[in-house]
Amino acid sequence: MPELPEVEVTRRGIARAIAGQRISSIAVREPRLRWPVPEAVRGLAGLTVRAVGRRAKYLLLDCGDGELIVHLGMSGSLRVLPADTAPGKHDHVDLVFGTRLLRLHDPRRFGAVLWRPANDASHPLLAHLGIEPLSRALSGPTLHALTRAHRAAIKQFLMDSRRIVGIGNIYASEALHRARIDPRTPARRLSPERCARLARAVKDTLRAAIRAGGSSLRDFVGADGGYGCFQLRTRVYDREGQPCRRCGAAVRRIVQGQRSSYYCPACQR
Repeated sequence: MPELPEVEVTRRGIARAIAGQRISSIAVREPRLRWPVPEAVRGLAGLTVRAVGRRAKYLLLDCGDGELIVHLGMSGSLRVLPADTAPGKHDHVDLVFGTRLLRLHDPRRFGAVLWRPANDASHPLLAHLGIEPLSRALSGPTLHALTRAHRAAIKQFLMDSRRIVGIGNIYASEALHRARIDPRTPARRLSPERCARLARAVKDTLRAAIRAGGSSLRDFVGADGGYGCFQLRTRVYDREGQPCRRCGAAVRRIVQGQRSSYYCPACQR
């Protein structure tokens, strides 16, 4: 599933193409996505996309009268294409901007295209999200305060979107390696110093992934059709038995919450 870096790469790619542009028409070929595409989406022609934002893994297209909320799901991608590009089998929604269009391609249909009117204070999908990890809100003291009441392992804590958003399995493993913290460590046992180190590691990991275009493990491509390459540069993720890039010890794999965790037994304590 695309995580924060992939969604941010997508946001930047489509913002360059559609921010400030008027929607000339909309085609909804398949409304049966994870949630049905609301009728209000079909009536957005004539509105201008003022800005393209992101909250956690949701893209937010500000249309003045409200926001179009787009989620890529497990297999979705957004592409900017010439307006006369014929749709394929899994091309479900098009927003046309004159000579170009923004197309949602989603083979598994776990993505979403929803509408939030401007007078709605919030939306159920956004109401309970945690802090943005790339914002100033994530700091050592904040992370230390958040973890005090949690017995869960720090890896699982990092992946809880009610606390911090957008840190998927790859990036949690990678950040913990940067911070030299064992993924099994109970969150509440982290000292202020280790929390400060982890907060920096989370930011550094996510920024490195964004610079690399995200991770393309299966379906993800950016708005220009390019693949991400962060998965080729990981320190521990998916490298079981291979040497740690820091110390040379063999990387180990364990299972936490039905997800694979990778770590270095020598570096991460």
